Amino acid sequence: MKLGYFPGCSLHATAREFDRSLKAIAGPLGFELEELEDWSCCGATSAHQTNHLLAVLLAARNLALAESQGIRQVMAPCAACFSRLATARHEIAHDEALGTRVNEVLRGEFANSVEVQSILALLRPMTSKIQESAKAGLRGLKVACYYGCLLLRPPEVAQFDDVEAPSSMEQIVEAAGARPVKWGKRLDCCGAGLSISRTASVVRLGRAILEDARAAGAEALVVACPMCHTNLDLRQKAMLQRGEAQLPVLFLTQAVGLGLGLEPGELGLARHIISTKALIARVSSGGESAAQAS
Repeated sequence: MKLGYFPGCSLHATAREFDRSLKAIAGPLGFELEELEDWSCCGATSAHQTNHLLAVLLAARNLALAESQGIRQVMAPCAACFSRLATARHEIAHDEALGTRVNEVLRGEFANSVEVQSILALLRPMTSKIQESAKAGLRGLKVACYYGCLLLRPPEVAQFDDVEAPSSMEQIVEAAGARPVKWGKRLDCCGAGLSISRTASVVRLGRAILEDARAAGAEALVVACPMCHTNLDLRQKAMLQRGEAQLPVLFLTQAVGLGLGLEPGELGLARHIISTKALIARVSSGGESAAQAS
């Protein structure tokens, strides 16, 4: 199965491990990624706050590129990229005047025909395949699945899972051998793009998320958003109270990769600020892989 792939800016920079782990699990799970040629930033997270037409056009340009390259479905693993591309597609489809203006600016016939898919929508139908391929799996590792704001909202745009009580991420990690915990902060905001401008707010929100996950018995957080990962991994040491244990933050694709028995180096686990060494030792049958992740 071949999919159009929109990596976005983060997966080529601060979240390279997300890109790396996604490509690592593609072979074992039987899908192939075709990266859009000449893709550009989708506008997340500031464009839609300053200029609505520009925000739509930034996303529409990439969808138009996909059309011109014969791609009918684009998967955007970054939650923010998925949100911007899917929102633009939805708004153009429901606003004829906007669609006309977009076509005028793009100087071409844009049919708005490309489906936009999230990483959850890609992996949930593969749970049987993941389970069959999971070998030793994650050995019952207790994880807190964190959806954040954009994967399922707004529901008319995302059109996937139950926006108030989702289960797709839990199904995926459970297939990989983990034990998802029940907790209350899985849909709360981490502070998103306020990490620089309002760091104190991000620290406060992140501390509440970590405390709730830890209280539920989680040994790791699982996310599918580069911004969430940055806030909860990079800022975590500032969030911890004295004596509190650090909580590794994995991308969903890394969790699946570990479940499939892939090496930590293939999954980019050494790039994390919060060490994954103890987690690797927890799920690995030997010490060599753990050492590679330190």
